[in-house]
Amino acid sequence: MSRITLTHLQKLKRKKEKIACLTAYDATFARLVEQAATEVILVGDSLGMVVQGQDTTLPVTLQNMAYHCQMVHRGTEKAFIVADLPFMTYATPEQTLESAGFLMREGQAQMVKVEGGTWLVDTIRLLVERGVPVCGHVGLTPQSVHQLGGYKVQGREISEAQRVRKEAHDLQEAGISMLVLECVPRDLAGQISQELTIPVIGIGAGADCDGQVLVLYDMLGMFDKSPSFVKNFLQDADSIPQALSDYVQAVKSGEFPSIEQSF
Repeated sequence: MSRITLTHLQKLKRKKEKIACLTAYDATFARLVEQAATEVILVGDSLGMVVQGQDTTLPVTLQNMAYHCQMVHRGTEKAFIVADLPFMTYATPEQTLESAGFLMREGQAQMVKVEGGTWLVDTIRLLVERGVPVCGHVGLTPQSVHQLGGYKVQGREISEAQRVRKEAHDLQEAGISMLVLECVPRDLAGQISQELTIPVIGIGAGADCDGQVLVLYDMLGMFDKSPSFVKNFLQDADSIPQALSDYVQAVKSGEFPSIEQSF
């Protein structure tokens, strides 16, 4: 069984078929996520909070990421695996090359994800020129939580919306092959998804993106308090596999996220 490729994900966008994405951090959950027909697994630095019990994603190391990527890779055969570059492992272009190479060699990731806007353009060009597929991430960027003043919706004001839109276009021009839009108004996310030629994956960004991603433990209702854009899919399911399948179907049909789960 061959793994899903970027070519396949781009074809889904052109056909206007939604892309289902979930996080996973170990072999067992990764296998269940893949069996639910999820195309993309994100090994997110969210593991710092949901696995390690940290207050933010900032303490996660490159070695942590590679370790969890290895487990996800071993637990899957088909899913496209994206791995976060953690905080301060891509502060310079040279450092980014080393970090990305490490995650792809040791972790066997197929793509690395970086958080940030236009300041990353030169770094992204450098990675792409050397054969590293890159996923961008704009809007709410959790690694900048202290600078942003908390986990707040981005792009509600006109100037903010223009900034987010420009960042998305700048990153595509630099060579990213996929983009995560987090916590931005639905209308803005839909506009950006239509304008870009690459797949745009939303989280708290409304149903008009090309696909959706959630933190696995959030959509299984494993925390007392989850973001407003999250739905507990286990609540109405009789098993975890059923909840995962229900999530994928809800994404594919456009049922999730609803207006109530959007900004």
